[in-house]
Amino acid sequence: MGRYKLLALDMDGTLLNSQHEVSDENREWMFKALEEGVMVMLSTGRGVQNVYPYCDKLNLNSPIVAVNGSEVWKAPRELLKRTLMDVDQIRAMHALAQRYDSWYWAYAVEGLFNKETWTGESLDSLQWLKFGFFTENDDSRARILEWLHEQGIYEITNSHPHNLEINPIGVSKASGLRQVCEMLGIDMSEVVAMGDSMNDMSMIREAGLGVAMGNAQDALKAAAKLVTVTNNEHAVAKIIKEHVLV
Repeated sequence: MGRYKLLALDMDGTLLNSQHEVSDENREWMFKALEEGVMVMLSTGRGVQNVYPYCDKLNLNSPIVAVNGSEVWKAPRELLKRTLMDVDQIRAMHALAQRYDSWYWAYAVEGLFNKETWTGESLDSLQWLKFGFFTENDDSRARILEWLHEQGIYEITNSHPHNLEINPIGVSKASGLRQVCEMLGIDMSEVVAMGDSMNDMSMIREAGLGVAMGNAQDALKAAAKLVTVTNNEHAVAKIIKEHVLV
């Protein structure tokens, strides 16, 4: 085996193409890596509810970092660690979204809720993991961001230039990957991490090889050790061929 023992892949904008599919070439090289003893795993802002269909289709039985690190799974449906948000924080952010007329969504252990399916009556009965805002109004988004920073208790990232994704402070894709590395007995220097958005920044910076997609946000490209092709050009296969299985 080469220098790298773990490949951590963001999903949207990275492993998945614009049709939200895994290309045949990416799939082929993912399994070549697995056959050579390299762990290939997903590290995503999605909740596992929206990850399992891909794991099942790919027959991928590796660890998962989900909800930007609020859940870490030893393998699909086998939880390692979960970090919850206080329900009062969810209430406060919900009120903030309403104040600035932002679209919003939140992941709970029990499922995904958004502006159209919000469950105000049962907030206390759910286990909350992440809250998100989406607005194309730059001023509104800036005011939301200012309020969030003032609280000093949130990890603030995005998965798109017009959204904000909120986790408990200290919870990130990097914190999740560190837990996976500890479980596997490897070091973050032995990790290749690939992503396209600010919620990938922590793992891109801490991995031995942090790779930004050709379609990544500019700040991520600036922080990455390497910038590759876009998610529509089989970038995962390219990185495996050129940097992992060498």
